[in-house]
Amino acid sequence: MDYFVELGYLGLFIVSFLTATLVPLSPEVMLGILIAKGFNLELCIVIACMGNWLGGVTTYYIGRIGDWKKIEKFFRIKKEKVYSFKKKIDRWGSVAAFFTWLPLGGDILALALGVFKVDAFKVSLWMLIGKSIRFFVVGALIYYGIDLFTN
Repeated sequence: MDYFVELGYLGLFIVSFLTATLVPLSPEVMLGILIAKGFNLELCIVIACMGNWLGGVTTYYIGRIGDWKKIEKFFRIKKEKVYSFKKKIDRWGSVAAFFTWLPLGGDILALALGVFKVDAFKVSLWMLIGKSIRFFVVGALIYYGIDLFTN
């Protein structure tokens, strides 16, 4: 993580992107470190959100391509796990993408939305809304939490 911290905003973008593409990293930790180091709060939130959103959209399109041999090999996700989201997606449609920010299952949900070819524009929009709220709340909690202890 130190390497990414040295990259500053670019490191935050990379970590946020990779986290949404099924790579186990923590954008919240990276966001917190940069905020604590005095990086611009609003810019950090926007960069984390954009990186995570683009990573989620990438995961969606990987699912949409649907090459199961590659998905299972590189992401170690079984087809059955993705198909376990089918009922939720049938019920909620593109709105389910709002929940792709969730730490457990959010990335698989994005992949499943692609596999089931849910409308890309609507998925992208709901995903952006959910991830924006996530990083706004997390960024504010980190910033004001730090502010409470430094004054």
